[in-house]
Amino acid sequence: MTSTETGSIISLAKTNKNYKLNKITQYFGYALVWACGFAAIAAVFWILGYVLSQGFQVINYEFLFTRPAGGVSGEGGISTTVVSTVYLVVLTLVIATPLGVGAAVYLVEYAGDAVKESKLVAFLVQAARMGVEILAGVPSIVFGLFGFSLFVLYLKFGFSLLSASLSGAALILPTIIRTSEEALLTVPRSYREGSLSLGATRWHTIYSVVLPTAMPGIVTGIVLSVGRIIAETAIFWVTLGGSFYLPQSIRHSGRSLALHVYMLASETRAFDKAMGTAAILILTIIVLNLTINLVSRRLTKHISGKV
Repeated sequence: MTSTETGSIISLAKTNKNYKLNKITQYFGYALVWACGFAAIAAVFWILGYVLSQGFQVINYEFLFTRPAGGVSGEGGISTTVVSTVYLVVLTLVIATPLGVGAAVYLVEYAGDAVKESKLVAFLVQAARMGVEILAGVPSIVFGLFGFSLFVLYLKFGFSLLSASLSGAALILPTIIRTSEEALLTVPRSYREGSLSLGATRWHTIYSVVLPTAMPGIVTGIVLSVGRIIAETAIFWVTLGGSFYLPQSIRHSGRSLALHVYMLASETRAFDKAMGTAAILILTIIVLNLTINLVSRRLTKHISGKV
């Protein structure tokens, strides 16, 4: 056997060894990723399962259809808090969604041309983008203090659904803008060019082609915003007021489910009812998310002309 053949055999053996080592490393990496995924899912389901199992023990007709009685005993149910939460979510989304999606449409579809024409517009667009990035990381209590100073005191809206919704809209606006902007950027440029080449106007292209295509991403941002509205307590503690009565108008005070859980857990001895309220809070988030997804799909089909 020549030295060349011997070298080839040794090289082949090293290649096979490296291949086996790479395969083992790959399997180990896959196993580690799957283990982390299952651990995260297991933790989420364990928390949900514990809260739901503890909460369902106190959920009954009286708990669901009577209002909180107030006081340190935690008597009463959660009927008015559920309705107040729904009012708060709907009103906040009505305020924030058009503003957020509209801002994203401008930044993606129009700002590029406007920036080239004016240095002032370029500066304002850059400032707007930086402002959105900064506001996305601001704690909710800061928005609460802003809402308390501006809407509750200065504009004299008082502790009300209106003050809370305007403050909540400021809170979720950066999320809606960023997610909507990313969704619009994923729409292929060829879609816009094809629509414009057929004689459609720019706005008609955005309304009929771009927005329906980007709708799933936009809805994702809205769903994330819904979850944040329902889960926040600090911002609504200083703007919504915490009244356990049912709001009769947007100028009346109320109490969200998350705020009710906080008050039950911190100010009363009714920890069991706090768990029951938390279980209803989880179910409310699931139902609202499913409803928003269903409405968005029907809206997408309607805009695209499939219905």
